[in-house]
Amino acid sequence: MNVAVDTTPLRLTRAGTARYLRSLLPLVERDVTLKQLQGYANGRVGTLWLDLAWYPHVLPHRAKGADVLHCPTYRGPIHSGVPVVVTVHDLAVFRRPEAFPPWTRTYSRLVVPRVVRAARIVAAVSEFTAAELESILQVPSGRIRVVPNAASPSFTEDGPRADGDYVLAVATLEPRKNIARSIEAARRLGIELRVAGMHGWGGVEAEGPGVSWVGFASDDELARLYRGARCVVYPSLYEGFGIPVLEAMACGVPVVTSRGGATEEVAGGAAVLVDPEDVDSIAAGIEEAIARRDELRPDGLRRARDYSWEESARKLVAAYEDAA
Repeated sequence: MNVAVDTTPLRLTRAGTARYLRSLLPLVERDVTLKQLQGYANGRVGTLWLDLAWYPHVLPHRAKGADVLHCPTYRGPIHSGVPVVVTVHDLAVFRRPEAFPPWTRTYSRLVVPRVVRAARIVAAVSEFTAAELESILQVPSGRIRVVPNAASPSFTEDGPRADGDYVLAVATLEPRKNIARSIEAARRLGIELRVAGMHGWGGVEAEGPGVSWVGFASDDELARLYRGARCVVYPSLYEGFGIPVLEAMACGVPVVTSRGGATEEVAGGAAVLVDPEDVDSIAAGIEEAIARRDELRPDGLRRARDYSWEESARKLVAAYEDAA
């Protein structure tokens, strides 16, 4: 089978979708022939060119001759001569539109529902996201396949640990990651909060007394930070999956995360769940996670092993076959 895949996200980010592509493509390529197609973007003008030209016109034209076109985000063509598989990582822009820049809100409202409806198969990264696709965009369940994320092999309990006495947050600096409440919760407890992640949007900063912003960290450096942390705090306001939850558990670190969404699903009972909009709840969760470290550690290690990129690659290839 010949599969054309849009690898444009590899030029746009080092987080989320780029990690998804870097992890899956080498495994998928064992079973299918991949043709990687990449659009160019630089700044706001580049973003407009991608959304108005690359995805609706250039990408489907360059995919001609393939059996399937895989769009690893919900940016893709509305019309395509090649069957399309679209991966949906989350529908945060529909649930929390105020957390996104104006163009993203506009594009998502006008175009994303049409892209998703036009896809032959929609790959959701969690059962939670699959349910959101049905309820928000009315995608029939028969066209949805759950293809989850996983933690890469770099994230294990064995290896070097960062020095210090700290709690770790891993997130792009943008509104829905809830960094401000994590900072306040750690401050109330008198614990250093280290934040690993790239600048995003919305004026979110990781600064103030007791806060250390690490910036972007490679997988090896991130694993070192996970192992050295007393716990990882990830009280996102909305996620479609939550890879840092798995990465932390794979490194043997207790996790504090949000109840009632995808991260609760991913945690599978092996994390402390909190109300992400309540600083007191987050602070209490941090205290509980540290106190229960010896109990949560083996539970988290077992839960992390429930996910693997190899199994996800198998499910993605099956989605390609269904689409073709």
